[in-house]
Amino acid sequence: MANKPIQSAERVSPSDMSDNYVYQRSILAYHRAAELVSGDVLEIGTGSGYGVAVISPKASSFLTIDKYECGIDLQDHPHTEFRCMSVPPLTGIPSNSFDYVITFQVIEHIKNDFAFLKEIHRVLRPGGRLIVSTPNKKMSLTRNPWHVREYTPDEFKNLIGNYFQSIVADGVYGDDKVMRYYEENRRSVERFKRLDILHLEQWLPRWMLKIPYDMLNRINRRKLLVDNRKLTSTITMDDYYFKEADDTCFDLYFIAEKE
Repeated sequence: MANKPIQSAERVSPSDMSDNYVYQRSILAYHRAAELVSGDVLEIGTGSGYGVAVISPKASSFLTIDKYECGIDLQDHPHTEFRCMSVPPLTGIPSNSFDYVITFQVIEHIKNDFAFLKEIHRVLRPGGRLIVSTPNKKMSLTRNPWHVREYTPDEFKNLIGNYFQSIVADGVYGDDKVMRYYEENRRSVERFKRLDILHLEQWLPRWMLKIPYDMLNRINRRKLLVDNRKLTSTITMDDYYFKEADDTCFDLYFIAEKE
């Protein structure tokens, strides 16, 4: 039986304006990938499924997998298949079978990140490429209990370098509008953190923090929308851009080629 969709602030919605700041950065990852991909494409981490319409037309075949059902209708996306499965391993997927693997905001949730990358390397054809994104630890405002770990640019490059030699290490940055929102968000998060006088955020196990984190995250995003509606609602993916990753990027966006 397939798993039901998880309800979490980790999964952003294109229809919830309080998610807009995160959603626009998330959909940008797909649009950049769509400029690169062709042939047989595997996505690990379908999420809400909003990336399918961006990637599917660029691929001759597109397999997208997730631990949870995404609930999207694939009738309008020929040559596209969804499978519900947990990873790693990539069960039932033959070696050397894909030209591209894309996986956005997933690896930070994976306990064994080495096994995850090893499996991706296995299913890629020689010359195939991995396109992967993950939050930049240096820009995180608080501990996220849904994440097993986060990475600095150097840590992420060293990790991927265990399996891939050719790596383009880019980051996702924001313009002045995005940075204004980030600063409003930072101040709001700091106000919430001041209430945690026992510093529970730092030492409680992740499973105990997930529900409170989700509740506070959702409350914070909606408060930011109410207080800064014009700023929040007018951010688009064009307010983000790519350049070489450093400590000030929001996300790490790496492209690695299998020899």
